[in-house]
Amino acid sequence: MTLLSIKSEAWAYSLITLGTEMLSSFFSFYYVKLFLEVYKISKSAFCQAQVILMIWNILTDLSGYFHMSSQYDCCLSYRCSLLGALLHAVAFLLPWFPWKHYRESDWLIGLQLVASLCAFDSTHAWVQQAQWRLFAETSPRQESRLQLTRINQMASLVGSVSILFCGLISHNMEILPNFQATSVAIAFLASISFYSGMFNVRQFEFKRNPEENVLSESEQELARTSVILLMRQILSQRNFYLFLIMNFFQVFHLTIFSNFMMIFADNLIPTEALSSSVRSIMYGAGFICPQCLVLLGQSWLKKYGYYKVILISFYLEGAAALVMLLLGQEHYYCLAVYLTVIMVIVHTSLCLFNLPVADMVDADLPKFNRQPLSLMVAVVGALFTRPAQSLAPMLILSKLNQHEYGEANNSFPSS
Repeated sequence: MTLLSIKSEAWAYSLITLGTEMLSSFFSFYYVKLFLEVYKISKSAFCQAQVILMIWNILTDLSGYFHMSSQYDCCLSYRCSLLGALLHAVAFLLPWFPWKHYRESDWLIGLQLVASLCAFDSTHAWVQQAQWRLFAETSPRQESRLQLTRINQMASLVGSVSILFCGLISHNMEILPNFQATSVAIAFLASISFYSGMFNVRQFEFKRNPEENVLSESEQELARTSVILLMRQILSQRNFYLFLIMNFFQVFHLTIFSNFMMIFADNLIPTEALSSSVRSIMYGAGFICPQCLVLLGQSWLKKYGYYKVILISFYLEGAAALVMLLLGQEHYYCLAVYLTVIMVIVHTSLCLFNLPVADMVDADLPKFNRQPLSLMVAVVGALFTRPAQSLAPMLILSKLNQHEYGEANNSFPSS
């Protein structure tokens, strides 16, 4: 593979990451508070939507694998990938505009939440699976993967700024029209980023040589093999199923802070202690600082490896939680720092999880003597970890209800 093609792939990967990060960070951070406190969805409808999303994700992951395996070149082609990315931007806009003037606990709110979650997660998985394959199979060496991770984090850093800007412009959702206008602008910018990234993917596909085409033909044979057998072979690797367990809890932890950080801060920290602009900076730091840490920690990754770096992050999480428990929630500034630090640590470690996935794809090659199963590994990983994105909101909401969350007459954002 030539140097020019490596640069082209890295550029494509980073542009797709830019668009994905802009949409996913914004969506996960704001949708829970929007539906709970602005639309005032009932707690039962919210939990029902999460259960439907969990079932929907399982079905779409499996059906997506069968479809992409049977028509691999078509489904990962420029046009199909671009279509999925643009649909992702459209699906992003679904929750931010109410379908009518809602009354409290209106049944249509639940329907809008289900449609928004299923559409956004399905298109996100479409883009993400192609991304995982691009990362695992176009960067064969650890050094090139670290380099691609660095470029990827630069794109994520730019994309995560959307949280900060939206918080400052809309005063953390207090001015709803400003919030909606910002969401439209972010969707437009993400669409441009997706289009530019997919254009570079098309350039790469155009340069493919016959040897690379042999790989795609052999991968098409996976559709004729037993999916159950492949899953058993992948899960038989001890490192992989241990990674799945760890990834599940890490996604669970990150989802809690991504979805509920604003709600935690609003209910635990008085407005007199932290102004709206300071809160916006705090929320933005939870998404921006992880990308900075990964960029600045490249020397640590090369020296100690991602395993020790991730392990250290777990120790830091435990130590920070113990310190905050001893201090108590009355120390508002310490609580604000704690929420931000934990968000940063969890997000930073999760940013490195592409590295062990790529290594496990490599370990699968000599063991079973076959072509890379990056798509299958991505699907199996999603099957076991994406339910955490639905379970976390349900668990936290049930705990909040025990403390009478939402029973006060929360004010509607000004228009």
